[in-house]
Amino acid sequence: MAHKAGLFDLRLVIAVLFAVYGVVLLVVGLGFTDESDLAKADGLNINLWSGIGMIALSAVFGAWAVLRPVIVPDPGADPGVDVRGDGDVDGGAQRRG
Repeated sequence: MAHKAGLFDLRLVIAVLFAVYGVVLLVVGLGFTDESDLAKADGLNINLWSGIGMIALSAVFGAWAVLRPVIVPDPGADPGVDVRGDGDVDGGAQRRG
């Protein structure tokens, strides 16, 4: 029986990393930005907007991982079973008889 990749899905790892760095930048942008920093960035609070963007990207990766999970076949699974659901049971390989 096939199962989901779960925590081993790379998209979840990427989502968590973007979320952590995004929250750090958001906190820095909200609490630790002064006028000299804003002057360097032409009046734009770049830490704040980068943090918001990274958190949004994290949400996209997280939603992608939840809505389209990776299905991993069991090691002893029958090779004739269509685990991907695309109708191709042999992965595109030609069987010789």
